[in-house]
Amino acid sequence: MVILGLTGSIAMGKSATAQMFRRLGVPVHDSDAEVHNLMARGGAAVAAVEAAFPGVVKNGAVDRAALGQRVFGRPDELQKLEAILHPLVGKSREQFRRRHIARGTPVVVYDIPLLYEVGADALCDEVVVVSAPKFLQRQRVLRRPGMSAERLKSILARQMPDADKRRRADFVVPTGLGKAETLRHIKQIVALANFMVGRH
Repeated sequence: MVILGLTGSIAMGKSATAQMFRRLGVPVHDSDAEVHNLMARGGAAVAAVEAAFPGVVKNGAVDRAALGQRVFGRPDELQKLEAILHPLVGKSREQFRRRHIARGTPVVVYDIPLLYEVGADALCDEVVVVSAPKFLQRQRVLRRPGMSAERLKSILARQMPDADKRRRADFVVPTGLGKAETLRHIKQIVALANFMVGRH
């Protein structure tokens, strides 16, 4: 089985790209979606998050806005939160991997926003980085609700610069040239990954 890592800075079009992989029949493990599940009602992280950040749980689920206010701009608090979430996301990713090995799935994708930053590229055979021009990234981000230039600056400060990611990537997928062009790149990557399966 070939494991493709999928990453890219904020608003580079990673979610749309992950969706294209799914449409082509490639299973995707989405780290962000897993974090949502862990903090939703009945999620495995709820009790630990409440213990570390008292008062952020409402109606059995973590209030993400309240939690965001507690950790935003506070690296120590953020680290405390990541120490709870990262091992749980890792466990879910490993279950996903085993399930697909058992099914004989040829290619899977790990969608990890901070893939290089947390060293998760070591878990992947090849890394796909999505990228778009800076002006487009900024435009997309500032259209999001609750997003400000200051918040964008703080998010980018935690992320490896786009140029560094592109340099380290095995594949770079442009997302600023329209969906058809992005899909063309994804199809090529999937075809190549399927070819690699035979050689593994």
